[in-house]
Amino acid sequence: MSVQTIIDNFVKENEADLNTLPDYSGKDFSSDQDVRWCPGCGDYTILKQVQNAMPELGIAKKDIVFISGIGCSSRFPYYMDTFGMHSIHGRAPAIATGLKTSRPDLTVWIITGDGDSLSIGANHFTQLLRRNVNVNLLLFNNEIYGLTKGQYSPASPKGMVTKSTPYGSIDNPFNPLALSLGADGSFVARAMDRDPKHLKEMILRSHKHQGTSMLEIYQNCIVFNDGAFELFTDKKTRPQEAIYLEHEQPLVFGKDNDKGVRLDGLNPEIVQLGDDYSKDDLWVHDEQDSTKAHLLSKFFEHPPNGEGVQFPRPFGVLYAIDRPRYDEGVVAQVQLAKETQGEANLDALLQGNETWVVK
Repeated sequence: MSVQTIIDNFVKENEADLNTLPDYSGKDFSSDQDVRWCPGCGDYTILKQVQNAMPELGIAKKDIVFISGIGCSSRFPYYMDTFGMHSIHGRAPAIATGLKTSRPDLTVWIITGDGDSLSIGANHFTQLLRRNVNVNLLLFNNEIYGLTKGQYSPASPKGMVTKSTPYGSIDNPFNPLALSLGADGSFVARAMDRDPKHLKEMILRSHKHQGTSMLEIYQNCIVFNDGAFELFTDKKTRPQEAIYLEHEQPLVFGKDNDKGVRLDGLNPEIVQLGDDYSKDDLWVHDEQDSTKAHLLSKFFEHPPNGEGVQFPRPFGVLYAIDRPRYDEGVVAQVQLAKETQGEANLDALLQGNETWVVK
């Protein structure tokens, strides 16, 4: 009896059990591996919210795969009780593309960091977004190389002093959201580790999207870049510094929701709500408007020395559209080839006439 026959018989005998989805809880997605992140690391919160979100997907654990590259974030697959792979530096998108294309029935998640995806893996990152493979990418952004002990990353702000930039970084940092939109990403969003409720909502929304979902998550590195996002995560400053995007809702922020963002043509400006302006005057968020999504992605840098306008940092879904997916296109081409040319014969191909002798 062949191995394939044994597998087929097992599947047939256990088909009912295999197709019955257990009543999962978040704990069911926690593996038996000891979590080896620094105490207080923002990765713990992200891990917890991903585990909490998994039962709500309505997918069996055997059909979920987590693939990571290299970095602190990339230990993630060890801590999920699903299938997974800790791959190589910057190449997780390539591996995930191959897996999703060959097994379109699987739900594939990519776990990466700002160093992994925006440096050595930048080409793979942008190609994934361009192709629109139906996978979910979570980009943990702590604006530092944590695993290698504190060198500056492609997301580190200009002037940042680190072990590798003792006089301050002279690099202009990548803006992950602007980069994703420039690569024609079909879903671009941002969340933060210290707002777990919103983070879970964004994880679920990312999964719902058909195509490549790119969710940037601000993640605190307590050892090498502690407090990098404190303006947005601290409950005292968050109302003034962060703005939560909701589709078809005006851009309102402030401690008492007394401020808003309006557009003068394509120039955004902050206004005080009251006698002169009401919510009816404000910019209404449209997730399908790419031009305005690009404007939102530029709410990025705080102006130096207080000069210029300081816009609140946007959190939520900046952009989400449906467009053709790479993995579906590959499957369709393979099916068409089979229908028009018949099943391929590898032995015949290898033994065919398309060979030559090298002398």
